[in-house]
Amino acid sequence: MKPLSSLPDATVLADPDVLEAFRRDESHVAGCMPLAVVRPHGPAALRGLVRLARAEGFGLVPRGAGTGKAGGCVPTSRTVVVDLSEWPGAIQVSPQDLCLTAPVSAPLREVKAKAAASGLFYPPDPNSWESCALGGTLATNAGGPNACKYGMTRNWVLGLDVLLADGEVHTFGIRSVKANAGPNLAQLFVGSEGIFGLILGATLRLTPQPREHATLLLPVKRWTDLLDLPGRLAEAGFLPSAFEFFDPAVLAELRAHGPEEARRLPGEALAILEFDERGCASDAFLEALADLLGPVAESLEIASGARQREGIWAVRRLTSAFLKERHPKKVSEDIVVPRSQLRLFFERLEATGIPAVSYGHLGDGNLHVNLLAAGDTPPDELEAQLMTLFRLAVDLGGTLSGEHGIGLAKRDAFLALSDPAHIEVLRGLKRTLDPDGIFNPGKVI
Repeated sequence: MKPLSSLPDATVLADPDVLEAFRRDESHVAGCMPLAVVRPHGPAALRGLVRLARAEGFGLVPRGAGTGKAGGCVPTSRTVVVDLSEWPGAIQVSPQDLCLTAPVSAPLREVKAKAAASGLFYPPDPNSWESCALGGTLATNAGGPNACKYGMTRNWVLGLDVLLADGEVHTFGIRSVKANAGPNLAQLFVGSEGIFGLILGATLRLTPQPREHATLLLPVKRWTDLLDLPGRLAEAGFLPSAFEFFDPAVLAELRAHGPEEARRLPGEALAILEFDERGCASDAFLEALADLLGPVAESLEIASGARQREGIWAVRRLTSAFLKERHPKKVSEDIVVPRSQLRLFFERLEATGIPAVSYGHLGDGNLHVNLLAAGDTPPDELEAQLMTLFRLAVDLGGTLSGEHGIGLAKRDAFLALSDPAHIEVLRGLKRTLDPDGIFNPGKVI
């Protein structure tokens, strides 16, 4: 193989001790040792990389901050990791166009902060928003609590700059919400996990910053009382910007072993509701909400100010890391079921006997189901449990991933549970866009 060190405008890492860190992301999947890690600094490096990959038959695995949870950025056999953390570019906000442009290397926290500095709002807020890179959120179509009202990352993408198999960077989309000159090709790459080409930059839609918030803690005596609430709220015209929950087992863990603020959390189970529409903090709005919730709202608590609101969200944000620290070998899945099927899902999950605990985005049916004992479960039994969980979600009209993606971790289940026509269409697109199979081989399909 020609030496990668000959690439122009790039940093090449080849020390095995350094490469070892690139075998993993935040999932339970361990990848192969990459041939090398390349940090491109301009288009010339990418052109050279694509030429070498096609000539020498190795794959290109895109990576940002490595915070993914499905093994999408871990290397498979005979691959080079393309670390885009140093890809050049600046975040530029256009208040007139209600959009911003940013490179994939931009930290999501900085994207959100730049928008906020102009009085604008970029809603996607995955749990890793303070540490993840924009590129990873685009590649996986990331979500977060705000997806309950604002939708996923793809809802906010106007255009993308993408490296294709010809070695060139192409731009799809414009700086406007109206662009109807044929199918929206930018959307093809959002959530594709780099299997069709590598995303390098984005034009993102913004909206005015919410001026008001009402953040509520809703403890319940019977946790199943929470399960019908998302549907009831939607039916009554209440659209929370977030509706999060902790089941009894997760709440008990937080109270017993979590930080001080978590140990005071009330109820057998607990929900966090947040609204950000104009007037949501008024007595009239809150009284109407309490009337709708009925007896369930008897212990409803309203955050008294920004500091208390931040404290509530701090506990929610730390939940994943807290459980990982307590149960290092746990497996967390991010299945989705329709709001109308939440109660039935949990009844059927309990009937399976799978030892699972849950928290997450109850408002949109995106549930983080955790198998805390996964590390002590025989691999075949664990795979059977996960397939049962995925099949249960699919049978109820949902899916096996709401925001983490497929990657390597869920590839076998995705292939087994998807409509064969769906898979064949995706593979047809792969053959057309990536005829030599160099982009993120072995992932998704």
